[in-house]
Amino acid sequence: MPINNDIEATHLTVKKIFTDYLIKKQLRKTKERFNILHEIYSNHHHFDISELYQLMKNKKYRISRATLYNNLNMLIDAGLIIKHQFGKNLSQYERAYKNKQHDHIICSDCNKVFEFCDPRIMEIQNSTEKGFHLKVTHHSLIFYAKCQLLNNNTPCKYKI
Repeated sequence: MPINNDIEATHLTVKKIFTDYLIKKQLRKTKERFNILHEIYSNHHHFDISELYQLMKNKKYRISRATLYNNLNMLIDAGLIIKHQFGKNLSQYERAYKNKQHDHIICSDCNKVFEFCDPRIMEIQNSTEKGFHLKVTHHSLIFYAKCQLLNNNTPCKYKI
């Protein structure tokens, strides 16, 4: 299946999931809600409220920050996005649907988020489940780092 068909199929699926959620919760199916969902699923990176707000403003959407906050909470509840608290009161979000398990490294200089996947972490999770006779539903592992190498006074290469 070509990439565009995958993207289109994902958009249709998340729209249906969100529609079903709104119906179940007896909430209105507004154009603004679906525009927010579309913009989130059109990007593949972590974002914060300010970034999403600016992106939507630049695309001439008429939307308020309050509308974004309210709808992001609904999308979390619907299982379509994940909220991360990356220290220093920095809340970031990412897509949840079709998003493979991964962990994060945060640059404490520029707050850039790097994703990584290491199979040894899943091995630890599996052995922990067996050892405690539990089923892990999710986990979060965050490393905090600096972009600068030791003894190098070069500024962070990711600073804006």
